[in-house]
Amino acid sequence: MTIGDVLSLFGDALGLVVIVVALIVLPSLLVGLVVSIFQAATQINEQTLSFLPRLLMTLVTIMAMGPWILSELLDHFARIFAAIPALVG
Repeated sequence: MTIGDVLSLFGDALGLVVIVVALIVLPSLLVGLVVSIFQAATQINEQTLSFLPRLLMTLVTIMAMGPWILSELLDHFARIFAAIPALVG
C-alpha cells in the first residue's frame, strides 16, 4: 500500500463527505436566507421563525435524499473492501 493509494482513498472519501454535507446543508441555508430576508422586511425578530423552517427543510432533505446518500456510502465502502486484497498484497 503506497502513499498514492492512501491519498486516493482519502480523496474519494473526502469528496463523498463534501457532496453529502453540501446536499444536506445547502437547502437549509437557502431557506434560512429567505426567512432572514422576510424577517428583515417585516421587522419580525422571532427566533423560532428562523429555526423551525431550517430544521424542517433539513429533515425533508434527509428523507428525500437519504436513499441516494446511503447507496453512495455503501458503494464507496464496497469499493474499499473490494480493493483491500490489491492494496495489501
